[in-house]
Amino acid sequence: MTQQASISLAILIDQPTGTHPASWLHPDSNPAAANDIGYFQRIARLAERGKFDLFFIADTPAARTDNLHAWSRFPMYMNSFEPVTLLASLAGATTHIGLGGTVSTSFSEPYNVARQFASIDHLSGGRAAWNVVTSANDYAARNFGHTALPPHAQRYRRAGEFVDVVKKLWDTWEDGAFIRDRVTGRILDPAKQHVVHHKGDFFEVNGALNIARSPQGHPVIIQAGASDTGLELAARTAEVVFASAAGIEEARRSYQDLKGRMAKYGRAPEELRILAGMPVIVGRTAAEAEAKHQQLQELMHPDVGRFRLGTDLETDLSDLPLDEPIPAERLPQSANLHKAFFDGIMKIIREENPTLRQLYLRYERGRKTIKGTPAQIADTMQAWIEAGAADGFMMQFHVLPTGLAEFVEQVVPELQRRGLYRRDYSGTMLRDHLGLRRPAHPRTLAPA
Repeated sequence: MTQQASISLAILIDQPTGTHPASWLHPDSNPAAANDIGYFQRIARLAERGKFDLFFIADTPAARTDNLHAWSRFPMYMNSFEPVTLLASLAGATTHIGLGGTVSTSFSEPYNVARQFASIDHLSGGRAAWNVVTSANDYAARNFGHTALPPHAQRYRRAGEFVDVVKKLWDTWEDGAFIRDRVTGRILDPAKQHVVHHKGDFFEVNGALNIARSPQGHPVIIQAGASDTGLELAARTAEVVFASAAGIEEARRSYQDLKGRMAKYGRAPEELRILAGMPVIVGRTAAEAEAKHQQLQELMHPDVGRFRLGTDLETDLSDLPLDEPIPAERLPQSANLHKAFFDGIMKIIREENPTLRQLYLRYERGRKTIKGTPAQIADTMQAWIEAGAADGFMMQFHVLPTGLAEFVEQVVPELQRRGLYRRDYSGTMLRDHLGLRRPAHPRTLAPA
C-alpha cells in the first residue's frame, strides 16, 4: 500500500465556467470556455499547482432537446468536449494530477471503454480514472435508439457486469508481456496473454485487449451512486466514491455504511477513498463570501430555478406560481434517476414547506455551499476528516477560474500549515496520490 499522507482533493468540472447555474453570467467567467482547450489546460495546471489528486470531468452523452427556454439560460452539457478526448489533451498539458472522466455503461461497450482508459493511463504515465455511471436522463437514451432509460435496477446490473468485463480486459496481458527481445526476435511473450471468455446477461466477449497492461495495472474506478444498488456496486468495485451527504453526521453514517459493505466482497476499507462534495466560496471575511454567493443567486433566472428543481423531482413545475408551495399531488412518490437529489429536495419540503421560489433559491443539488474565510473553510474540512465523514473532498467552485485560484492561493496553504495536506506530490501516478495499491495481475502471485 502506498502511503497516503494527506486528505484527497479532486476538482469537479461539470460546467467549464463553474458549478453554479449562473456562473456563465458572472463577469469573472469566460462564457466561451466550453470549446477552448487552452482554458481546460490552464484549469488543470492550476489544480496541479494546488497539488490536487484529481481533475474530474462529469458528462452525459446528450444535449437537451426540450424545455429550451430554461436550458438556453443554463447551458449544462449543451456544448461539451467528449471526456476521453479531453483527457488525452490534458495528459500532455500536465505532469502529476490524476485525470478522471465519465463514460456511461448504458451506452458504451466494455471493450471500447477498456481500451480508451488503458490508453489514457499510458498517455498520462499512470494518471487515468474512469467514472462509472449508468446515466440518469432520457435525452441520452434517445440518442441510442431508446425512448427511455431502462429501470434503475437493470441499469446497475448491466453496470456491474460491464465493470467486471473491463477489468478482465485490462488483465489481457501480464506485466512485462511485451519483452521486445531482438535477440530471439520476439516482441511479446505468448504465455503472458490471457484471452477473455465472458458470456453474461448483457455482454459476450471472446478476445483480447490490444494494448499492454497500463502503468497503474487498472485505471482507478470512480462511482457516485447513492441508492442501495449503487452502494453495493461501489462496495464491490469502486476505488473513489463521490458522496453527496448534506451534513457531517449524515456523511459519517454513510461513510461507515459504505466501508462496512466492503468486507463481504473481500475488500479492506482502505481500498476505497470517499470524497465528500464540497462547494466553497472563499472571502476575506464571512460577509464577503456570503455576498459573492448572493450575487450568483440573484443572477439565476426563475425559469432556471424552477426547471432545476423539476428535473431532480422528475416532474414539470413550469406552470406553478413561484410564491406558493408545490402542491402535494404534484410530487412523485419516488425517483428513478438521481435518488440522492430527489430525497434531499423532499426533505426540505417535508420539514419547511417553502414556496417554489424559496425552494429553488435554497436548493443546491448536493451539499450546501461552505462560505467563509480560508481559516473557516479549512475548519469545516478538518472537522469532516476528524469526524470520519470523508477521506477527502470533491471540490466544487461556483465560478471558474477565480474560485479555484482563491482556493489554491488561500485555503491550500492553510491546510498545509495544519498538516492536513501535502506540500508536494510523493509519486507520479494517481494511485500514489490516493494511497491505493496497484492491482496485481490475477496470474501473478506477488503484487505487481
